[in-house]
Amino acid sequence: MSHYPMFANLRGRAVLLVGAGQVAERKAAALLQVGAVLRVVAETLNPQFQSWSDSGRIEWLGGVFREDCLNGVFLAVAATDDRDLNQRVFQSAEARGTFCNVVDTTDLCSFIVPAVVDRSPVQIAVSSGGTSPVLARKWRQIIEMLVPLHTGKMAQLAGKWRDRVKEATRNAEERRHFWEKLFDSRFSSLAAQGDMAAAESELAAQLAGYAPHKGEVVLVGAGPGDAGLLTVHALQAIQAADVVFYDALVSDEIMATVRKDAEKISVGKRAGCHHVQQEETNRLLVEHAQAGRRVVRLKGGDPFVFGRGGEEAQVLRQAGIPYRIVPGVTAALGATAYAGIPLTHRDCAQSALFVTGHSKHDGEQPDWRTLALSNQTLVVYMGTLRASVIAEKLVEYGRSADTPVAVISNGTLPNQSVQTGRLQNLPELAEDAPRPALMVIGEVAALRDELKWFGEAA
Repeated sequence: MSHYPMFANLRGRAVLLVGAGQVAERKAAALLQVGAVLRVVAETLNPQFQSWSDSGRIEWLGGVFREDCLNGVFLAVAATDDRDLNQRVFQSAEARGTFCNVVDTTDLCSFIVPAVVDRSPVQIAVSSGGTSPVLARKWRQIIEMLVPLHTGKMAQLAGKWRDRVKEATRNAEERRHFWEKLFDSRFSSLAAQGDMAAAESELAAQLAGYAPHKGEVVLVGAGPGDAGLLTVHALQAIQAADVVFYDALVSDEIMATVRKDAEKISVGKRAGCHHVQQEETNRLLVEHAQAGRRVVRLKGGDPFVFGRGGEEAQVLRQAGIPYRIVPGVTAALGATAYAGIPLTHRDCAQSALFVTGHSKHDGEQPDWRTLALSNQTLVVYMGTLRASVIAEKLVEYGRSADTPVAVISNGTLPNQSVQTGRLQNLPELAEDAPRPALMVIGEVAALRDELKWFGEAA
């Protein structure tokens, strides 16, 4: 991030505007709208500027820019077609430590003006850091359609009642829960209809009947790594959470979607590394939910596919904790798609089988005869450490040693790597592969060279 986002309060503050053409007029109108005391330097004033000057809304300093025009100025804007003049304004402002924006000239800006969705007092700013204003405006238009027109009215009422809500709730978490529930309730419908008196009565009624929020746990599938694969429900749950327990396999990109003030606790599990015991994770989930917090258990892939989500849900059920499950894209689907390997194909694989490379210490041995069947794709999670045993057993029970295989590391991420070969050299491929890695065994793995589209070898 190259620019620090902020909103400036310009009411009653002096702003210098150099220029009085069409572009400058748009800047002036926006500055006057927020209450800036506008000083203008321009050789001539167009009709609109002249009208503002005659009515006392702007102060015209004449046609010559001097450094003392910046005296007492909070920020400056240069909007002329004279680059030398614009540069002088910028350099003079820089020397004084005054913010300056030269319109459409990124290298002469100490601040930039974003595209804004205005639902006053709610404002949403979109910026490209000066690299592509058209792209920023495009996204502003998209967001504009998503933000209801009555959002500002709700915000005004919320501001009016903010102190009373603070008095009626015990802490910041409870206040946030109250407001979130309110904004999703009939209060919003009444505001949309323009009946603000009824909306205020609804707010008062909900506050009078307010009860402390009961905690819950949401088991959320984070997918294989690419944050773009998060579901809408997953993103909503993550951003509403008070505390997030996350696995080692959850990518930094996804963790960046967690609210800044939420508590983040690593309970990661990775082969060969120290990790929090499952029993301790279960205890923490129950403890935080019983304290009234909204808890997200964020898991790589899908919670119910080799993610111990079923075990955690059982613990929550026994403790009487409300819970929800948000499915995610499991690695066998996401990583293979990004690797260009279809799980099924009419010519060579009529089924796909997902297995884990390890089980409980006292677990039964897998049915190797079933795993070794031809015309199926075998996807092995957490199996790289046992690749030698897996390859040996599959060959022993009838799978050809020449069967195509692939080992996918960091699937769906920018550093994804895919190694392909034959079942007989799977142990070497697994040994060399960065972890975490997924092993794919079957004829479909040979399609990688034809269908690859993402990553270093695409």
